[in-house]
Amino acid sequence: MDHPLDVPELDARGHLLRPWALTDLDLVREAARDPYIPLVTTVPSPYSDEEGTAFVERQWERAATGSGYPFVVVGDDGRPVGSVGLWLRDLGQGRASIGYWTVESARGRGAAGAALAAVAAWALDELRIPRVELHVEPWNAASLRTAERAGFRREGLLRSWQEIDGERRDMIVHSLLGTDTRL
Repeated sequence: MDHPLDVPELDARGHLLRPWALTDLDLVREAARDPYIPLVTTVPSPYSDEEGTAFVERQWERAATGSGYPFVVVGDDGRPVGSVGLWLRDLGQGRASIGYWTVESARGRGAAGAALAAVAAWALDELRIPRVELHVEPWNAASLRTAERAGFRREGLLRSWQEIDGERRDMIVHSLLGTDTRL
């Protein structure tokens, strides 16, 4: 895609998904302190307000260029707790990918699963994308459970699939199809 996208607000079982704003710098700051999130995302580490602002502006640019829909996940208490993105690089082949993270202080409360399920359903039902997929490292049991609870099906191991922190890493691929029975 090469045209601007409108990132909507979506309800995610008591959580709100919305576009990024400069008021989300506290979320970026907390994510930057995580040992893993900056390795697999563009969250800056070390953090500075300048780098945090640049991160938020990159999210806006992704929507402006049509490469994807970046969302902030807002907890039921109104506090931003994470991110989920629908990336459209392979849309021409009938598929999109999803990435997600939550900050440590918000983990274990269902925000990631609710956000993942909501974006996947929106992509399949509203945007009519036939296949949505995600990739998770085999050791990341919490993220694997999140994917499966959101209805994604494990397909297999992709050996040496992605470079993370200077080394090639295996990834487990999951998918959800428009024809799958969903939760």
